Amino acid sequence: MSEFSMDSILDMQRQLQERYKAVWSPMCPQEGQNQLLWMICEVGEVIEIIKKKGAVRIMDDAAIRHDFVEEMADVMMYFGDVMLCYDISADELRQAFEAKWNRNMRRWNVQTGKQEG
Repeated sequence: MSEFSMDSILDMQRQLQERYKAVWSPMCPQEGQNQLLWMICEVGEVIEIIKKKGAVRIMDDAAIRHDFVEEMADVMMYFGDVMLCYDISADELRQAFEAKWNRNMRRWNVQTGKQEG
């Protein structure tokens, strides 16, 4: 795979869901909450590594970094599943992300450090 994008993540998650459709719950809005809860569990595992191993070891110890990045990948997988459950396209997410980013770019006055309207 040459490109790692939200589209590719969603495609990979669709393939995974298709492979295990006989044993996994279907990706539908009713399943979205469960996928989100599983994602939060994975975020907890990421936090656990940060808490127990620390930022320096994540950056300097290859084995710890591997575990950390693997847990981050788990978060992304469940994030993709949540998007599939609610039929959110990569383009829809991109548009919302860009709009939010633009608001945040105007949110703070860099000279004063104060939040603007």
